[in-house]
Amino acid sequence: MLKYITLAVIAFTGFVGTAPAQAQSQCDKRASILEMLSSRYSEKTEAIGVTNKGGLIEVLTAKDGGTWTIIVTTPHGISCLVAAGEGWRQVEKAVLEPKV
Repeated sequence: MLKYITLAVIAFTGFVGTAPAQAQSQCDKRASILEMLSSRYSEKTEAIGVTNKGGLIEVLTAKDGGTWTIIVTTPHGISCLVAAGEGWRQVEKAVLEPKV
């Protein structure tokens, strides 16, 4: 399951590198961002990936799937919020594979 989340995150990195999100103005040290997301929303890292420019992409979700957040961390340790929402759901393998 984690493999499919990682693939989705990797696919998302193209958007991060080409179109900055409005939420990116919310940046701080990675530890501070992770603490805030944990304390406010009970979110923990679900998947990670590395961009071709050395940034770290993380998808954080609440255990109940109620909220999710995507952050990007620069090689210098500064993290920025990229996107956030509600209703996170894992996608089953059968949904991702095209029918032949």
